[in-house]
Amino acid sequence: MIRVLFVCVHNSARSQIGETYLNHFGENLFIAESAGLEKGTLNPLVVEAMKEEGFDISNNEINSVFDFLIEGREYSFIIKVCDELNGQRCPIFPNALREVYWNLPDPSALKGTKEEQLKQVREIRNEIKRRVQDFIEEHSEFAQLRK
Repeated sequence: MIRVLFVCVHNSARSQIGETYLNHFGENLFIAESAGLEKGTLNPLVVEAMKEEGFDISNNEINSVFDFLIEGREYSFIIKVCDELNGQRCPIFPNALREVYWNLPDPSALKGTKEEQLKQVREIRNEIKRRVQDFIEEHSEFAQLRK
């Protein structure tokens, strides 16, 4: 099993989506967790957008990346879904094989009406889904070897 950590600023949106999709599509090959640089609260638009896909994340925990580091958790991949500047605030996990930057828009910074924001959240959700599926395809052979 390949352990993957998704990191964003508040663990309220992008990292939650990445964790959900990787655990769903990468079942039996990958184990994903998510955490934030600062603890936030789940973004209700993200909860709604994920519910449209059949995933109820409304009771997901909000985690701190620094707590995971202190606990000594180890990951093969760290996927930073926030912008590169915030991603640089992420601690170094000593045994990680690779850090990946996905540099996606922050749903908490979206402007417009609720419907306009939800449309943008869906676009972010769909982009994360696509990238997760690409990640699985790219690393599934490696994951098979580590089973």
